[in-house]
Amino acid sequence: MSRKQARRRKPKIAKQMKIPTIRIGRIVAPLVAIGIVFATYELTLTLLDRAISSIEISGPFQRVSALQIEEAISEEIDEGFVGADLDRIQERIVALPWIDQARVARRWPSRISITVTEQVPAAIWGESGLLNTRGELFVAEARHTPAELPRLSGPDNRSAEVATRYLAVRDQLIPVGLDLRRVKLDARGSWKMTLNNGIEVRLGRRSVAERTDLFLNIVTDIIAGHAKEIDYVDMRYGNGFTIGWNGGPNTPVTDPKPAGQKMLVARGTD
Repeated sequence: MSRKQARRRKPKIAKQMKIPTIRIGRIVAPLVAIGIVFATYELTLTLLDRAISSIEISGPFQRVSALQIEEAISEEIDEGFVGADLDRIQERIVALPWIDQARVARRWPSRISITVTEQVPAAIWGESGLLNTRGELFVAEARHTPAELPRLSGPDNRSAEVATRYLAVRDQLIPVGLDLRRVKLDARGSWKMTLNNGIEVRLGRRSVAERTDLFLNIVTDIIAGHAKEIDYVDMRYGNGFTIGWNGGPNTPVTDPKPAGQKMLVARGTD
């Protein structure tokens, strides 16, 4: 028999994984560069940060003094020219009563510039609160309330709504020689206005916008010619309004088109 020779198996050669070599210099160099930049930055801030030499404050100063502003930001100013936080300085100034806006800036080499704008009171809210031109309550209890300001009242969380209605109605009354002195929104949601000639306008709770438009478009023409004779105008009807005359009977009007004509009283009020 022929003998088969066993084939010798070739020994396996273990594969070696090549680990990529990274030069340490490529890692260290950027880190060193970053460190140098950071150190330079910190050193620059240290050299530049100096005591604030002066504070320049500009504004109308009718209700707030420059001394009050300086006292309010004294702690922040102590941090130095660079260390002072301008946002916190602004917040402290705006937190003062009667301050509406403030701008704060650094002026090289060591001066802080502050420009303030005071609140402009547009109306008295409640007994002694003050609203600005945006309808925001900025003083809850003022020591002095200017007598010439209109008086608005209502729930505190609806002050902006009352102010908005006041401004919208007033803008349309001025051209016809009338003005608005009081706007009241009671707890039930009922609206009432008082004109500068003392005439009371009752708008009620429902369809206030529509009733206001009816008053402005129709009733103001009647008032313009009989202001001294009219006591109140009641708009709280579904299809008309009533004019209350001084020392005389009421005049219900159910059809606004023939304004001034006496007609039957309109259906129920709210």
